Amino acid sequence: MSDTARIDAAGLEVAELETVFERLGVARFHARQLYRWIWRRGVDDFEAMSDLSRDLRVRLADALEVVSPRVVHRDMSTDGTVKLLLELSDGRCIESVHIPDTPAQTFCVSTQVGCAMRCAFCLTGKMGMVRNLNAGEIAGQVRVLARELGLLDVAFNIVLMGMGEPLHNYDETMKALRLLADPNGMAVPARRVTLSTVGVLPALARLATEPYMPNLAVSLHATTEDVRDALVPVNRKYGLADLIEACKRFPVKRRDRITFEYVLLDGVNDTPQDARRLVRLLADIRAKVNLIPLNEAPSIPFARPSDARVDAFARILAAKGLRVSVRKSRGRDIRAACGQLIVEGTRPSPAQRLADQLGARG
Repeated sequence: MSDTARIDAAGLEVAELETVFERLGVARFHARQLYRWIWRRGVDDFEAMSDLSRDLRVRLADALEVVSPRVVHRDMSTDGTVKLLLELSDGRCIESVHIPDTPAQTFCVSTQVGCAMRCAFCLTGKMGMVRNLNAGEIAGQVRVLARELGLLDVAFNIVLMGMGEPLHNYDETMKALRLLADPNGMAVPARRVTLSTVGVLPALARLATEPYMPNLAVSLHATTEDVRDALVPVNRKYGLADLIEACKRFPVKRRDRITFEYVLLDGVNDTPQDARRLVRLLADIRAKVNLIPLNEAPSIPFARPSDARVDAFARILAAKGLRVSVRKSRGRDIRAACGQLIVEGTRPSPAQRLADQLGARG
């Protein structure tokens, strides 16, 4: 079998692997062995899979491959945050982040190369949409991070808050979570996973029916339709009022809450009036608010509010009974904080540029 026809075993769930093994005339239980090598031990070389016979390893290497993102560059912040630049099989690059002591270990992973949402304060949005990641590439970031940092045997959290909008790449994102959740591999429980979205409503409705239900974080960032239209362009299609109604319907487990992320921009969405409107918007939702003072960048046309202004906003929310936290920005010195992930030199395809132009005219 030629290399070009080989199947990526790291992109297959156990049942899919078992089907492939059956076609190869190999006992199904070997599929679970392979899965454990890939996902529990972080091994992508068939030669190292010592509990498989030599003959089987040769047969598998001929029919299958284990594709892993390749570490191109590694940055470490003064606060211990690590950012990896990862190259995919087609030469495209993404960024993934490890945030230690949060209080557990946390991996922040990407779901797309670039992002189509074009949020006005986010560097990733400046890249435009290049392509979706497949499930193996999404989950593979976790495997590579855990392997590179010696954390394969450590409990960790996963946040889908890297490059891209997870619900814009729904099927591959959910498959990636199943790959990570499988008990033959990393066995990551849903309570340790948080999916962040700006509110792609049809996909949010699908998420509400999933048997594997990650924690939900909604990127809100505004309290009026006009301001959110300007900051989060998808709001022009899925408006703030409809998003809030969808959140009211979203199933929340007992004692859990939906997190609403709110990037504070000086003089734009950080007034006392905004804080009081936010309280009213979330009045009928089991909610907590994560305030994120802007991580500034030269190409972002907004400023970070003063600490006093952030504190005043938070106090208004807390006084009205909302759970509120102010996110401590980690990794700002290596551009690994919220909204700072961008791969220089990556450009959208000609088709995507045309689609963007048509969208702007519309």
